[in-house]
Amino acid sequence: MPARKPFLRARRAVAAAGLLTALAVAPAAVPGAPPAFAGSASGGAWTAAWASSLVRPTAPQPWSWPNWAWDGFADQSLRQVVRVTAAGSELRIRVSNRYGGQPLRLSRASVARAGDGASVLPGTIGALRFGGRPDAVVPAGAELWSDVLRLPVRPLERIAVTLYFSGPTGPVAFHEDGLATAHRATGDRTRDTTGEAFAGATSESHYLLAGVEVRGARTGGAVVTFGDSLTDGWGSTPGTDRRYPDRLAERLRADGRRLAVVNAGLSGNRLLTDSPCYGERGLERFRREVLDRPGARTVVVLIGINDIGGGGLDDWGCGAHPTVTAQQVTDGHRALIDAAHRRGLTVVGATLPPFRGYAPYYAPEKERVRDAVNRWIRTSGAYDAVADLDRALADPRPGHRDELAAAYASGDGLHPGDAGTAAMARAVADLIP
Repeated sequence: MPARKPFLRARRAVAAAGLLTALAVAPAAVPGAPPAFAGSASGGAWTAAWASSLVRPTAPQPWSWPNWAWDGFADQSLRQVVRVTAAGSELRIRVSNRYGGQPLRLSRASVARAGDGASVLPGTIGALRFGGRPDAVVPAGAELWSDVLRLPVRPLERIAVTLYFSGPTGPVAFHEDGLATAHRATGDRTRDTTGEAFAGATSESHYLLAGVEVRGARTGGAVVTFGDSLTDGWGSTPGTDRRYPDRLAERLRADGRRLAVVNAGLSGNRLLTDSPCYGERGLERFRREVLDRPGARTVVVLIGINDIGGGGLDDWGCGAHPTVTAQQVTDGHRALIDAAHRRGLTVVGATLPPFRGYAPYYAPEKERVRDAVNRWIRTSGAYDAVADLDRALADPRPGHRDELAAAYASGDGLHPGDAGTAAMARAVADLIP
């Protein structure tokens, strides 16, 4: 596997004066979108049970992980296994062509309970339809929900979504650090139960699939975890569902709490600046990824380390890296809080964990900015509750508190490993109303 990208990502600075209005605009209409809280014949409202934050496809870079986004798919089936965090008797999926340069022609799609590898459990395959048809065209820049599929699912159950494209798609939207195996095969494999046809190349990215939503069972809504690679799960073991949002979902379920947990983390993402590689700034995507998420009731915000640590670095192909002040970062946080409160959401703020030892980012002056931002998160009273991840993950030894504790670190100086993501979940769980 190639070496990890040297930096975490970014682009153009945003004036602080514009931050408080960036999220005040009404949500943009999305072609093909159903009402977010439409009722059900079986009762209940839609609840987000799984999601992935997608970005525009980019040409492969020397430091990139291999992925299929730039080439897209042609006469190929794409099977992606995801773990849903809420129960339901019905589900629907959301297919995104938000960053596509041409209409996306989806020839057929199915959902089934996942087996081992790329296999699915016999007798569980359900064919998806779109407006009553087995095929669909998603316009460039749009997203499309499937029709309702009656397929009971349980919390923390793995399901396989298979999409077949008979013609070339061109470059497609994707989520690079999926940390879960995606499979592809030649031809229409939407009805295949075995994984034999998918025995070739695999990928750890997500493609085109932006969400899975459920309804028809008693669920108390969704917790959306919003942020960058710390939320996305980089540093946890791939293929094991050990990102901190996964561990949070497990803890809430063990406590008997019927809450879905949705991961809106995006590696490299910044609060204040866009990047052609790592997505729209947090201020922009917050509405789409959090406020418009069906069933959202609480959001956990953990973002800003890429703005601080990446400040002043050279443009290495993914946009400029402006230097930021603590005031700019906290103004951005306040904009997110205000937007969430206007929608009636509870907002939990997370302090930024230590990053000394992450060579591309760390410098004493940047550490001072992180400290100032964390002080504001803890003491301003702007958040409804504060998960102090800085203190939860820091090395307790005097003189080392700006480093991750060895027991929680993945080894790169910034990202927690599996034990660290569990500690993050513990720090957050008791703050969820």
